[in-house]
Amino acid sequence: MRNKTKRLLLALPLVAVGAISACGGDDDGPASESGGEGALSEACPATLVIQTDWFPESEHGALYQMLGEDYSVDVDKKIVSGSLIDSSGNDTGVTLEVRTGGPAIGFQPVSATMAADDSITMGYASTDDQAFSYADIPLLAVVAPLEINPQIIMWDPETYPDVETIADIGEQGITMNVFAGGTYLEVFKAEGVVSEEQIDPSYDGGPSRFISEGGKIAQQGFASAEPWQYKNEFAEWGKDVKYQLIHDAGFEIYAATLAIRQGDKESLSDCLELFVPIVQQAAIDFVNGPDRANAIIIDAVEQYADFWVYNEGVAAYSVETQKELGLVGNGPNDTLGDFDFDRANAALQKMKDAGLDVPADLTAEDMYTNEFINTDIGL
Repeated sequence: MRNKTKRLLLALPLVAVGAISACGGDDDGPASESGGEGALSEACPATLVIQTDWFPESEHGALYQMLGEDYSVDVDKKIVSGSLIDSSGNDTGVTLEVRTGGPAIGFQPVSATMAADDSITMGYASTDDQAFSYADIPLLAVVAPLEINPQIIMWDPETYPDVETIADIGEQGITMNVFAGGTYLEVFKAEGVVSEEQIDPSYDGGPSRFISEGGKIAQQGFASAEPWQYKNEFAEWGKDVKYQLIHDAGFEIYAATLAIRQGDKESLSDCLELFVPIVQQAAIDFVNGPDRANAIIIDAVEQYADFWVYNEGVAAYSVETQKELGLVGNGPNDTLGDFDFDRANAALQKMKDAGLDVPADLTAEDMYTNEFINTDIGL
């Protein structure tokens, strides 16, 4: 049941929920550029289907950056699809289909959806979800549009002026309102950073509890969303919050990577060699010029007309924060989108040390590859 609880959590959004070091990994990646008219038509499936973990949002910007002007929105299925374009706007000859996650897939993890639906080419994955589901559906992540996990714990700096870190929250015994079963919470509890007694797993993704408590509690969120929303959207609060990234607190997972089924690697290799560099460049193009992709994101959300809302203000803030905090960026080298195996192995070890349900012999090398990365592409 513990494993099931973890997987349910990972189906939730981060809001609601790399680089390779010199000694990590031995894949240098392709050196050639990709893209151009019809570039993917021979090597890739006619439709590349990507399953995301939530509604459209700017943290998914690289995907929407690759959609052409002919995109369409399927409101019933919550899918945005269109010609897959390269950095110059060339039609690469295949269709890109971006599927909404969260409630659109019954709040189940992307990995479980991929196990049940062979039409999905690749899906969003995180280090912890891949580890938990590895025995049932081993996934191989091929590119990381996000270098740093945007997930945070936030607090009111007026109520707690001396708090600077999550460790400070732990030391002061401040209640943390979070979704139940978060992997980072299990790790931090095992390390003594926070205690079981201060964890309140009743968070519902909304602002009412934090506001009604007058900032006396801490709460989970997304660095690229909640700080702006609490100051600008939630009038009852209307002021700054302070936060620390889960990443900066020491649990450095990869989030929202693009992963394929391990068994599909051979059949997709020729496609991935061309497609992955397009994704790398799209991530760069998005943070440097996000207006067109953000407009697609906002249009899709408005057409879906669901409980999820997204506007130009939070979209612009998201991109600004992604750049400022390096959420999108290079790792310790000059490449965007590749994986640091030492970093991922350290995160896996923390999970194992916390007693979580992870295969004892599982390593980052089982879950990640830099084989398709173009090492010349970086911010």
